[in-house]
Amino acid sequence: MARDNRIQMFPHEWRASTTLSGVYALRMLGMFLVLPVLALYAANLPGAENNKALVGVAMGVYGLTQAVLQLPLGMASDKFGRKKVIYIGLILFAAGSFMAAAADSLTMLVAARAVQGAGAVSAAVTALLADLTRDEVRTRAMAMIGLSIGLTFSVSLVAAPVMADVIGVQGLFVLTGVLTLTSIGVVAWLTPNPDVSRLHEDAQAQPGRVAEVLGNRQLLSLDFGIFALHAAQMALFTTLPFAMEALGLLKNQHWKVYLPATVIGLVLMVPLIIVGETRNKLKQVFVFGIGCIASAQIALMFGLDSIWLITAFMIVYFIGFNILEASLPSMVSKIAPSDLKGTAMGVYNTMQSVGLFVGGAVGGILLQHYGFNGVFAFCSALMLLWLLIASVSPAPKPVKNVAYAVQPQWHGRTDTLYRALTGLQGVEAVTFSQDKHTVYIKALQKGFDQKAAEKIISGD
Repeated sequence: MARDNRIQMFPHEWRASTTLSGVYALRMLGMFLVLPVLALYAANLPGAENNKALVGVAMGVYGLTQAVLQLPLGMASDKFGRKKVIYIGLILFAAGSFMAAAADSLTMLVAARAVQGAGAVSAAVTALLADLTRDEVRTRAMAMIGLSIGLTFSVSLVAAPVMADVIGVQGLFVLTGVLTLTSIGVVAWLTPNPDVSRLHEDAQAQPGRVAEVLGNRQLLSLDFGIFALHAAQMALFTTLPFAMEALGLLKNQHWKVYLPATVIGLVLMVPLIIVGETRNKLKQVFVFGIGCIASAQIALMFGLDSIWLITAFMIVYFIGFNILEASLPSMVSKIAPSDLKGTAMGVYNTMQSVGLFVGGAVGGILLQHYGFNGVFAFCSALMLLWLLIASVSPAPKPVKNVAYAVQPQWHGRTDTLYRALTGLQGVEAVTFSQDKHTVYIKALQKGFDQKAAEKIISGD
């Protein structure tokens, strides 16, 4: 295969990447759109009287069912087919959305949010995308999904308060349900069907190897980090809308806080991540991001008497949040063995979902019994603990992961191929997929002769 064909996406790969990124984004849109407005809406439902704890559960319960079902549904897609599991998951998510729109009590809203979370299709979507893309371009395809999620989150925070004022929170849930049903059609008619489905170690979790991930202290520290980041995020959005409303900022005007915070956070994140990746300063940038969030949470304990102060603190918060959302997956990829990257990301995603649930539930309980300061004290303590862990953890090596299909001439001779590749300068590790049809190379970003590796693999 020519080099140009390895680095350029084929038309069907572009179609798979764009349609599945869209499906992923639509599902996340349903979660993100209600995030800034759900707490205030839930607090006005029957059954919410003096029950901020249950409001917090309504905010985060989808994370619990998502955490429980994410890996099982991914495994089910191996057995029953990717698209079938995706259809089931999207139908559940749509059903939960329509249930939430019809909810006439806080208890019913909690149940609806749990059903939404049960539509945990992320692992199945990732597996389908892996089936439809070659090893050489898969990282780029996965990055498209990550970009779609980031953009959806930023747009949702700003748009949600305005849209909720026009169509109501119930309308947001209905819109989510309709878009989700539409995405089923996208998967059915626009997303290609894979010729064959198989395990892709770089993209899918291997349940039998989860213990290997849990035994890696560096990966565990990152798993705690994503848990803490999203627990603090959910606790924040369970609390902050009430604080802004108490200052007289109507809920349809909350975008005035979120817009500058998200835009400035995104603009400043890009150069910082570039510096971290290209100058081997990723740990320093990473620790700086945690410090930004910790500082913002501490400041919110003492600065809730001014919308201007809250806006300033949220700008600092989103600078840190965007840095961490971009750098955490990169650090997991650098640290995890190449043939365990999918498993490491599976554990990572599960801990993120657990964090969403814990943050909502604990945030609601603390808000009910200890007020705003109790919530932000919890968030601050969580961030300071993470800051300590991150500060003493070793910096990841400046490596990158590349993957190639093993050419037919190497079949049955992978030991020879292994020795040839490990002898190249800059190569840190070489592993093969279980079927020996894919080779994964973890190599230094600088000093690795990728052309030489490709020449060896191609047999030229």
